[in-house]
Amino acid sequence: LVLADQGVCCIDEFDKMLDSDRTAIHEVMEQQTISIAKAGIITTLNARVSILAAANPAYGRYNIKKSAEANIQLPAALLSRFDLLWLIRDKCDSENDLRLAQHVTYVHQNSKQPPSQFTPLDTKLMTRYIAACKQKLPVVPETLTEYIVGCYVEMRRDARNNKGSMHTTFTSARNLLALLRLSTALARLRLADTVEKEDVDEGMRLLEMSKNSLYDEEEFNTRNARPIDAIYSIIREMSDPDTVRFDDARQRILARGFTPNQFEECLHEYERLNIWQINQSRTRITFV
Repeated sequence: LVLADQGVCCIDEFDKMLDSDRTAIHEVMEQQTISIAKAGIITTLNARVSILAAANPAYGRYNIKKSAEANIQLPAALLSRFDLLWLIRDKCDSENDLRLAQHVTYVHQNSKQPPSQFTPLDTKLMTRYIAACKQKLPVVPETLTEYIVGCYVEMRRDARNNKGSMHTTFTSARNLLALLRLSTALARLRLADTVEKEDVDEGMRLLEMSKNSLYDEEEFNTRNARPIDAIYSIIREMSDPDTVRFDDARQRILARGFTPNQFEECLHEYERLNIWQINQSRTRITFV
């Protein structure tokens, strides 16, 4: 972690790590430093590093009836320090299995990668681009403060409403810090000096999709069977008492991970059903 200072450290077999090493990672992910006391030398080393870790489920198989913490058998305090958690399950699919087997056999026979269907970017170009991104230090403008706070409050409210689900991860102030880090990173990718609202929306979408990956397919489909109905429920909760500002509703919907097309489709469908009306300037939604 010290050698990877100001870079990325990739850790495989994260679930098999010794307890002493986990304790060191706690300090790194919290304070970006490592304290060492050996041979009479006591010092603190910088470890300003991003950690990308991969872990296998306990007993070699992921049990969808248990939570992520129970499957990976890692303490929740450690998992909560990661900004994003993605569940990648090995599902039986004849098409994907065939494609994977063909790729492996081709590499085994020819000792090289199969020909790509696209032209990859030059390594030198990517190196220069990443170096340019690292030089940027975007700032969050004061105009976005209230919007970011509203996104975090919405995350907390959503976690409270879904607290009965075992797949729901705990939402704390660390998620707010994760949103700020993701938004700043997205601004860096644009080589921008200021974080925009679109960066915050994309950060919220990543956090939402990360949580959705922890649901099994049946529960995920049930939870997202009708995005239009879910959008309607969110707008209905925002009404005070029968009116919602159009921009506020759009920001809330996009922050929850829905797309602009789904938002527009919901507006059109429920307006056609005479559930609500939208004024010509599209500034206000009024329930009938």
